[in-house]
Amino acid sequence: MSVASSHAAETVNLTLNWTPTADHSPFYYAKAQGWYEQAGIDLTIESGRGSGVSALKVGSGGSPFGIADLATALVARSKGADLVALMSVYANTGQTFYWLKSYGVNGVKDFAGHKIGNPPGDASRVMWPAFAKAAGIAPDAVNFVNVGPTAKIAALKSHTVDIISDFYNEHDLKVIEFGGDLGYLNWKDIGLNPYGNSLIVNGAYLQKNPKLVEDFVRISQKAFAACVADVAPCLKALLDNVSGLDRENQERQWERIKFLMTDEFTTTRALGWIDGARMKKDYELVQTYLGMEKPFDVETAFTTKMLDPSIKMDASKVRK
Repeated sequence: MSVASSHAAETVNLTLNWTPTADHSPFYYAKAQGWYEQAGIDLTIESGRGSGVSALKVGSGGSPFGIADLATALVARSKGADLVALMSVYANTGQTFYWLKSYGVNGVKDFAGHKIGNPPGDASRVMWPAFAKAAGIAPDAVNFVNVGPTAKIAALKSHTVDIISDFYNEHDLKVIEFGGDLGYLNWKDIGLNPYGNSLIVNGAYLQKNPKLVEDFVRISQKAFAACVADVAPCLKALLDNVSGLDRENQERQWERIKFLMTDEFTTTRALGWIDGARMKKDYELVQTYLGMEKPFDVETAFTTKMLDPSIKMDASKVRK
């Protein structure tokens, strides 16, 4: 990792998948610590409007870096988006559907004829045909209702919708709000476990700035490892920069996030590792259910070369 740069810092933008929450806190922490600045990176963290939007923004060169659900990023790449995945944040999918049993929904077989609330750019809406096929229901058997990311619980509570999609890291809020009436299903429970949120980069930017990209990835890795070891200063950095967040909720989220970050590769190869065999399966998943507008070699859609193999996910910090 390079130390202080002798020339002016490079202005760099990171477009998030959504509004900032605990899973983004390592970026805020590393920025607050001056780690990016020491590597000659003047980082701006920009709130997002869905993985589909961030993938297209990075893929068009509108932002060098972004966070996006990886299956959604593959869809964008098949449509010509120039992007490369650098590091997984969620080694396990965070995609989860939530419903209330009192609304007559007791499982996915009851989804037909019901309303699902989420934003248009939401990864679960993009990947809905894959879920529907795996669940054995017709893709057009449900109606989608546009609901903002912070309004999902309220929409479910008011019965504006019957079902919502959300990340598993937000799980505890639903449990607190709805108790025993809450039903849920994580996508991996029906055999769909594509990589979730990941750090992506514009392909041309990567070609032009390989050292800066490597520095950015390794600093981010270091920050995630630091936050796994002790999340308190990371959440402080997040809350210092983002208003309206509840500390206790973010702490609960982080416990779920550590679970999502952990698999056989992130604990043995490198924190953020992206496995080639799993990427091939993810590509096939997208191709089977959504179709690839322009097929491509999935090996060109990710790289692990920027990762520091000495930084690994500490599974001992994950609560069972």
